[in-house]
Amino acid sequence: MARKLVVGITQGDGNGIGYEVIIKALADERMLDLCTPVIYGSSKIFGFYKKHIHDIEQINTNVITSAKDVHQKRVNIVNCLPENVYVEPGQATPESAKAAMTSLEKAVADIKEGYIDVLVTAPFNKRAMAGEGFGYTGHTEYLENEFGVDEVAMIMVADRLKVGIVTGHIALKDVVKEISKEKILRKLRLMKSSLQRDFGIDAPKIAVLGLNPHCGDGGLLGDEEQQIILPAVQEANAEGILAFGPYSSDGFFGLGNYMKFDAVLAMYHDQGLTPFKALAFEDGVNFTAGLPIVRTSPDHGTAYEMAGRDLADPRSMIAAIYAAIDIYNRRAEYDDLVENRMTIELPDTEIKPRGGKIIE
Repeated sequence: MARKLVVGITQGDGNGIGYEVIIKALADERMLDLCTPVIYGSSKIFGFYKKHIHDIEQINTNVITSAKDVHQKRVNIVNCLPENVYVEPGQATPESAKAAMTSLEKAVADIKEGYIDVLVTAPFNKRAMAGEGFGYTGHTEYLENEFGVDEVAMIMVADRLKVGIVTGHIALKDVVKEISKEKILRKLRLMKSSLQRDFGIDAPKIAVLGLNPHCGDGGLLGDEEQQIILPAVQEANAEGILAFGPYSSDGFFGLGNYMKFDAVLAMYHDQGLTPFKALAFEDGVNFTAGLPIVRTSPDHGTAYEMAGRDLADPRSMIAAIYAAIDIYNRRAEYDDLVENRMTIELPDTEIKPRGGKIIE
């Protein structure tokens, strides 16, 4: 039986729906059979939101100051916020942004030390975080810098749909200048590697979307498909990556063509996330490929309009926890297979043409 993993969960913005979806996700006692959850935040905020949720049975918690002291059979809460924490459901405040930063920083420090196995992040407010000096446009960019990796990819994950993005959290007006053949190639290489190592897909097929309406319509509506995207796909093919396209995104999703591929690479944020959330919003997961650790999050935001009203759906948070555990285990299995694979030396034979055709 696989070891029960320790799942670190950041609170996100304490004035959003983060605590509500976390509490609802962990309310099922069967979750404690699957993993040991560790929430980074405040036991007081946890208690505040728990009182506002109906039909929740008793949740046994273990309030600690360090993840070294986790209890295997309880929901652990690492108290890493000030005692006089203040909650304003539905409001973006400097205090809630600072608390979200503290929660994230503590969880990242602990996963580096090996106290937790995987990281699941609840949503925060990017604008509020920027106002408090966070310095990054999202979790993805922060973690990329924190772990010192050269390239990461945001991959949205659902049962039959995985969508990666070439350009992340940037303004739409900046997308064109940020797209290059080299950048598309880097994302394709990373997606192939992640699909193999993290999702157990031996030879993944990746569809690549175009940038312009109707893929530029032969250059009439833009030539990025001809000048940048198609050459990137062709070079990826030469490297052994099963990339296809570019495809016009409207018809691609509308006709269900995404079902024929293992993953899709979109050129910009909304091109990929809009159809993804339309098709898989309830149980969609955001996964950061390319990190040395496993990080997932639900595919929704802070949803201030729902905060404190017992309206939030926990399915995406539940899926994020499940996905983190599954990816961690698949990655471990893959690495073990690679480390212990057999090396077979083939005889050095010369390939000669026969009947005017080379047999390879």
